[in-house]
Amino acid sequence: MRTDLRLVAPAGLCWLVAALLVRSPSVVAVGVAVTAIVLAGVLAGVRWSRRLMVRHVVLLALCVGAVAASCAWRVAQVESSPLADLAQKRAIVVAETQVVLDAREFSRFGATSSVAGLRVDRVTAHGRTISMGDRVTAFLDGPADGLVIGRRLVVTARLTPSEDPRESAVLNVIERGEVVDAATWWEGSERLRQAIRDAVSHRSPEEAALVPALVAGDDAALPEQVEEDFRRTGLTHLLAVSGTNLTIVLAVVLALAKAARASPRVLLAVGLLGVVGFVLLARPEPSVLRAAAMGVVGLAALGYGGRGGLRALSVAVVVLLFIDPWLSTAVGFTLSVCATAGILVAAPPLTARLSAWMPRWAALSIAVPLSAQLAVTPTIAAFSGEVSIVAVAANLAAGPVVAPATVAGLFAGLTTLVWPFGGRLLGTVAGLCAGWIVRVARWASGLDGAAVAWDAQWWLLLPVVPVVAWAFWRWAHRPVVVIGLAVGLGIALWRPPSPGWPPDGWVAAACDVGQGDAMVLRTGDDSALVVDVGPDSAAVDRCLRSLGVRHLHGVVLTHDHADHVDGFDGAVRGRGSPPVLVGTSGEAPPGYVERTVATGDVLEVGPWRLEVLWPPPGERVESAEPEGAAANDASVTMMASAHAMSMLLTGDLEPDGQEALLRTGADVTADVLKMPHHGSGRQSERFFEAVSPRIATISVGADNDYGHPAAGALELLEDVGARWWRTDRDGHVVLVVRDGRLSVATR
Repeated sequence: MRTDLRLVAPAGLCWLVAALLVRSPSVVAVGVAVTAIVLAGVLAGVRWSRRLMVRHVVLLALCVGAVAASCAWRVAQVESSPLADLAQKRAIVVAETQVVLDAREFSRFGATSSVAGLRVDRVTAHGRTISMGDRVTAFLDGPADGLVIGRRLVVTARLTPSEDPRESAVLNVIERGEVVDAATWWEGSERLRQAIRDAVSHRSPEEAALVPALVAGDDAALPEQVEEDFRRTGLTHLLAVSGTNLTIVLAVVLALAKAARASPRVLLAVGLLGVVGFVLLARPEPSVLRAAAMGVVGLAALGYGGRGGLRALSVAVVVLLFIDPWLSTAVGFTLSVCATAGILVAAPPLTARLSAWMPRWAALSIAVPLSAQLAVTPTIAAFSGEVSIVAVAANLAAGPVVAPATVAGLFAGLTTLVWPFGGRLLGTVAGLCAGWIVRVARWASGLDGAAVAWDAQWWLLLPVVPVVAWAFWRWAHRPVVVIGLAVGLGIALWRPPSPGWPPDGWVAAACDVGQGDAMVLRTGDDSALVVDVGPDSAAVDRCLRSLGVRHLHGVVLTHDHADHVDGFDGAVRGRGSPPVLVGTSGEAPPGYVERTVATGDVLEVGPWRLEVLWPPPGERVESAEPEGAAANDASVTMMASAHAMSMLLTGDLEPDGQEALLRTGADVTADVLKMPHHGSGRQSERFFEAVSPRIATISVGADNDYGHPAAGALELLEDVGARWWRTDRDGHVVLVVRDGRLSVATR
C-alpha cells in the first residue's frame, strides 16, 4: 500500500509559516493570512478548480491561512496587552490569577523558591482595574505548596518584561494571599496525582520520581542525574507525557471495556472519556495536547495502517498549530512529530524485511525504536550537539517494562484513594519496573560510546539519515549482516576504538566534564587520585573509564560547589570507597571517610607528593552568596609533584584567595597550572607571575553562560609564556612524561 503524502506538504508549510510568524509582528501574520485566503478563494472560483493539482493548492492555502490567522491573533494579544506596558515600567500591581502550570521548587541564594505558570484574570495598578487573560511566569519565595493547576490566588508583584514572546510579563511576587481550591475536576486530578506519589513513596528516590513521570508527566522530583542519563541514552521521551502514554492507558481502558462485552458505541464513549481523563491527569499543557493528538494518530495507524496514520499525523500537526502556533518552535513538538513519522513510514517495511528470518514480534521491537531514533537524530543533534549511539539498545532494554510501570502506577494511584496498603503493593510493582528503566539508563549512559559529539551543522544529517535507513533496510533480510552490525556496535559502545589512548606515560588528565573541574592524578596502572569530580556523574565516569582507572586512592573535593562535587557518584562507581579529602568548604557524602586538610599538610599517594598550600585551618565556610566567593577562596590548593614535574591545583581560587596565598610565602612556582575558576576574568596578575607555568589546563564547558575563559585570563597566560589547552575545544587534556620530557595529548 502506497503512503498517502497529500497532506504532508500543507502540514510542513504550516509548520514553517507558524515558526516564522510567531517571531514576527502581528501585521505580518495578518498579511500572510489574507493573502493565503484570497488565493484559495480565487483558485476555487476558476474553471479548472476541479483539477487535482488546483484542489491541492487550495487546500494548502486554506491551511496556511488558518494557521497564519491564529498566529496574528495570538501575537496581537501579547503586543496589545496592557500588562506588557506595565512591565516596561516595572510597576507594582495586585493581580488575580489562576495557576495554569504546576509550580516547581528550586534553590536560589540558599533559599527555597518556586516558579509557576499563571493566567492573570484581573490586575489593579495605579487605582485602575483591568480584565485580561494573559499568560505569565511568576517567581515566588518559599515552597510550592498548593500551587497546582486550576487553583486561584491574589498576589502583589512587581512586573518585569518577559523574554518569552508568548508571555506579556514576568511576575516577581512580593506577597501572596491564600490559595483557593480549583474546580472539582482539577481537585480530583490533583488527588489522584498525589495518590500516585504516595503509592511509590516507599521506593528509592529515583523510582518514586520516575513512576509519576511515566504515568502523568509529573517529573518535578526527578534527580538531575537521572534526567541526564535519560537524555544521553535516548530515553528522554519517557520523562515527558507522550502519545505512547496515552496509547497505553487507552489500550488498558478499552481492553477492560471489551472484557465487559461493551458495544462499539460504548467503546467509543469509553475511549473519549479515557482521553479526557488522561488530559485532566497529565494537565492540558501544549505537550499533553500534543500527546493526545499523537496518541490518536497511533490508534489511527493501528486501524488503517501507515497510509492512514501519516494522513492523520498531518491533520494533527495542522490542528495543533492552529490551536497553539508556539508549538512550531517547541523541541518536544518536533521530536514527537519526527518520531511518529519515522515509525509510520520506516517501521512497516523494516519489520517486513526483518521478519524474513526472525519472529515478527522481535522484528517489530527492533524496527520501531530504530525508525524513531533515526527520525529524531537531526533534531537531537541540533539541540544537544550529540548523536546518541546507544539509544536503540536502551529503548529495547527498557521498552518491555514501560507499559507495566505505567499501568501499575496508574492503578496504584486509583487503589490508594480507597485502600492505601493495596496501592503500596501495586506501587511496589511499578517501582520495580521503574527501577529497571533507571538502571538501564545509568548503565547505558556510562558506556564510553553512548553518544558522540556532533560538531558539524545539524542539517548535514538530513541526507545522511535516509541513506543510513535505506542501507539498513537493503541488507536487513540478511541475518549475518544484522548480527554483525549489532556485535560491532556493542563492542564500540563498550569500548570505542581509540588507538593510542590513553597515551603511554600519561601522568595526569583534565577531564572534559562540561562546566566544572575533574583532574585525575595517575597513581598506578589502573588507579588514580581524583581532584574534584565535575557536575555530571556520567561525564567523569566516562573519562575514568577511558583512562582505564578502576580503583581510586582518594577523592579531593576542593570546595562545595555543584560543578566540582555533583559528579561524585560517577567517580566512585565500581571503584571502591575511597577516602574523601575536604578543606574548610565542603564535606564528604554520607558513608565515606572524611579527612579535613589545611595548609602545611603533606600527602604521599603513589608517586605523587601533595603539599596543601591553602586554606589555613579554620571554621567551615558556608557560602550562600550569589557568586559563592567565600567558598571559592576557601578552595583546597595543592602543589602536586611527581615524575620531575610539578602542578599547581587551584580549585576556584579568586584574586583575594590568590593574594592571600602569596602572602603566606609559599612557593607556588609550577610547570603546570590548573587554571583557577575555569579561567574567569577575576585573576591576580601577581599570582600568575609567581606561578610562571609552562602549561595551563582550562576546564570549561562549551558555550557556557559565564564567558569562561575570559580574554583577560588568557592574556595573563600569554604574558608569562604559558601554552594552554581547554576542555571545551580539546576534550580530555592529558599530561605525558616520556624520557623526562613533559608533553600534552588530547582526545
